[in-house]
Amino acid sequence: QVQLVESGGGLVQSGGSLRLSCSASGIIFSTNAMAWFRQAPGRQRELVAAISSDERLYYADSVKGRFTISRENAKSTVYLQMSSMAPEDTAVYYCAADPSFELILVRPRRVDAWGQGTLVTVSS
Repeated sequence: QVQLVESGGGLVQSGGSLRLSCSASGIIFSTNAMAWFRQAPGRQRELVAAISSDERLYYADSVKGRFTISRENAKSTVYLQMSSMAPEDTAVYYCAADPSFELILVRPRRVDAWGQGTLVTVSS
């Protein structure tokens, strides 16, 4: 059974940095695209960043130049390095996995594998 476990969330001041990790099990990690989504209170879940199995990248416009997604196949882990953080980055961040990078980008509601989420709070 697929398990995605996020870690690294917490409280950070505006302008600060944080690194999220997502450890995966129950999947062939190297063949899966991985992604980070976030959901702020009262808002829909949105795609933040994604990385394909061959390391194609996607970033939401709101995080370009500030966030970096990377993967370490030997550890079945995907990371999200967040810098120059702002209060509007406050959200629960979710890790997701799917064999199809395109599905993550175009049909995220059809993605089956999700983590439980980790809360990131940015104080002003």
